[in-house]
Amino acid sequence: MDLIYGRRPVAEAERGRRSVHRVWHAPETPADELERLCGSPDHQGVVAEVDPYPYADPTALLDPDDALVVALDQIQDPHNLGAVCRAAEVAGAAGVVIPERRAVSVTPAVCKASAGAVEHLAVARVRNLADWLGGAKQAGAWIYGAAAEAPTAYTDVDWGGRAVLVLGSEGSGLRPRVASACDELISIPTVGMIGSLNASVAAAVILFEARRQRAGGGS
Repeated sequence: MDLIYGRRPVAEAERGRRSVHRVWHAPETPADELERLCGSPDHQGVVAEVDPYPYADPTALLDPDDALVVALDQIQDPHNLGAVCRAAEVAGAAGVVIPERRAVSVTPAVCKASAGAVEHLAVARVRNLADWLGGAKQAGAWIYGAAAEAPTAYTDVDWGGRAVLVLGSEGSGLRPRVASACDELISIPTVGMIGSLNASVAAAVILFEARRQRAGGGS
């Protein structure tokens, strides 16, 4: 069993795929007891006992002809993963792929950071991300890797059909083998002194451009 916390995550779990077995509310349960249960002061007065997170089949994410999938290369910050999942769910992505090793999994902190989006979004784990990207190509997907130095803007590519957006880790970006598995590297043009965006913000920007094109806005 998992213990998740926060008003929105628990509410989304109650209408999502997982069974909710027990819920503790303040003030019936004291705040310090809620914190002890979930291990975080950010419980907002509610903690729930739920089934373990149901990871999706990574090979099934690209079944739809227009599947849009986000692949994350060793994201280790739970808040970043949660925020990416929230953006992916709101933008209508088919799912998110994460590596089994050297990456954060769907923890209670990720559930909280996603505002419960992970309860409705397909999240799959793969042993080797570069190999999965190779399989995605064979399935007819075009693979776009986000890289700050890439000369092609994210608005200048075609997001129609099957597509995968690959985002790198907070510190080092895409690993070389993952970058080489991409069909094209893209960037978000910036004008400020800070040269790049974090993964979750970049994901939201690019995913909603893909959504705009798919809604008939064109590239």
